[in-house]
Amino acid sequence: MPHAQRRPQRRPGCAQQPELRTSSAAWLEGVLSMFEAEGLDVPSLLRDAGFDPDSLHRQNARVPVDEISVLWQLAVARAGKSTLGLHRDLAATHSKLGTVGHAMACSADLGAALTRLTRYMAVISDATAFSLQREARGCWMVMEHTGGSLPIPRQRVEYALLTVFMQCQWLTRRELQPLALEFVYPPPANDRLHREAFGCAIRYNAPANRLLLSAADMAMPLPTHHPALGKMQEHLLDDQLNLLGQTTTSTLVCAEIARRLPQGEPRRQDVAAGLGLAERTLQRRLQEESVSFQSLLDRTRRELAQQYLAEDRHTLTDVADMLGFVDSSNFFRACKRWFGLPPAQYRARIWDTPALAH
Repeated sequence: MPHAQRRPQRRPGCAQQPELRTSSAAWLEGVLSMFEAEGLDVPSLLRDAGFDPDSLHRQNARVPVDEISVLWQLAVARAGKSTLGLHRDLAATHSKLGTVGHAMACSADLGAALTRLTRYMAVISDATAFSLQREARGCWMVMEHTGGSLPIPRQRVEYALLTVFMQCQWLTRRELQPLALEFVYPPPANDRLHREAFGCAIRYNAPANRLLLSAADMAMPLPTHHPALGKMQEHLLDDQLNLLGQTTTSTLVCAEIARRLPQGEPRRQDVAAGLGLAERTLQRRLQEESVSFQSLLDRTRRELAQQYLAEDRHTLTDVADMLGFVDSSNFFRACKRWFGLPPAQYRARIWDTPALAH
């Protein structure tokens, strides 16, 4: 049975379990309303995915990232539609950014609004890494999902990036024209709907999922700019981050490590510089949190390894490179320590298939 149409089974046996990452139930409610608009029987979908519908309505409820991946997989299979949710009207109508969206709307310009999104994305989902990468032409919006042990359906990533793009259009009250769009996935048989949704040509098999907006678009003022209200929204969001444990130096270090790993194992001084801190300051703050830089590096690699190994588009050599290992033997030993299995056998276990021989 193809991967996209079966429900992967979670298997015990890992030597260490990663921190549980979650998305807000409010955001998931928006996704479910999109599923309904696409003609899916949502109550049946929730039941078969093992969800308690009432739990989604509890205040500040959160949903584990793997459970959301299962839900997306079932939805794509039931709809028989590889482009589920890939429509501008759906992304604009059904997204629920909540307080984060309100804070973005209070920003001075689009760049400031997206900077707020990078700061508060964890309120929506701490399994989603959103960052901005500036270059001469403008700024890339980069999105990656991490922290789960199951493959992230590409439809989930495409819908999330389209949602952010449509939010940009709503904030500016303008029709924006992306300069470029890249996906890590291989090209579909026909990408017409992808090009229609985003309004530009697309490069596939790229290093990251990202969309490029011009410098002029990023500097576009927002008609809803309200500094005082924006500060109030930030206070509310800071409280939510505190509840989620997302304001610690450790969390910031892990995000910076993840960003730098594809270029090789990052040094502590480089991570400190990336966070705008002196190396000594970073070391002191980590000591105050009773954690070491090396343990955070190992934890980040372990989480990303789970994600990359769950996606069969990556070879084992690719995964070792993306995790910043100088050679595959170091990656092999790390997997044995993390999961109690070498990488090929751990990958096979994720999909409940016979272990690959070494």
